[in-house]
Amino acid sequence: MSGKLKNIEKGTILKLKEQIVYQQGQIVSKTLVQNEAVSLTLFAFEKGEEISTHAAGGDALVTVLEGTGKFTIDGNEFILQEGESIIMPKDIPHAVYGQERFKMLLNVVF
Repeated sequence: MSGKLKNIEKGTILKLKEQIVYQQGQIVSKTLVQNEAVSLTLFAFEKGEEISTHAAGGDALVTVLEGTGKFTIDGNEFILQEGESIIMPKDIPHAVYGQERFKMLLNVVF
């Protein structure tokens, strides 16, 4: 299996929400791992920014690290706050919206 952890220090304690910073009017992403089996990505959303409806090729577990995000999964809306997680199933349409500025960790298993 190819792909390694990247963009993070190995063998040290990490606060994931400190590994990515907000940028005005943007969604910032930072890939930690990406290979044929899994993808781990940090995101920082400014309030009002969104990723429009799409479907993923794997099951996606999202954990909110800071703030509040709105997740629409198959037409159903969920508001998640720091420490909360939800699964967005493979091939099911979903969207993500910055209810307020927030950070999340996205884990996709293919």
